[in-house]
Amino acid sequence: MVALTACSGSSGNQAASDTTGTAAPATSAAPGSTSTAAGGAAALPDPQPGTPPSGATTAMVAEGDSIFHGLKAGGLCQTCHGPDATGTPLAPNLTDATWLTGDGTYSFIQERVKTGMPKPTPPYTSPMLPMGGAQLTPQQIQSVAAYVYSLSHKA
Repeated sequence: MVALTACSGSSGNQAASDTTGTAAPATSAAPGSTSTAAGGAAALPDPQPGTPPSGATTAMVAEGDSIFHGLKAGGLCQTCHGPDATGTPLAPNLTDATWLTGDGTYSFIQERVKTGMPKPTPPYTSPMLPMGGAQLTPQQIQSVAAYVYSLSHKA
């Protein structure tokens, strides 16, 4: 049995654990690729990032992708937003142009990543801890925001 750390869960790097507390293997793929999840089912491909926002670079988008998918800095974003960022019952879709609590600008997304969302917006059920529960540098916050922005602002 596997228990996932939710958005409001632990701030550690462990994204999943079994009942003994042993780390489960990560199941993350690069954008546009597919991976096989623990049960053998193929995961959906990640959305293709679009254009970086003004003031960001494609390298920042790539770093943000790695953080989002838990490959760097203990990022847990995919736990609640899904590995393809299209949302789950815990947190909303980040790949469309709909923003429930803001305008979807790069500065808004940076602020949301930095401060989190202490009270979930229905129908979503999980609050978002500041930085998603990870310990991110200001540059890493900008990179995650650039990646999320690029998902919802495709070229």
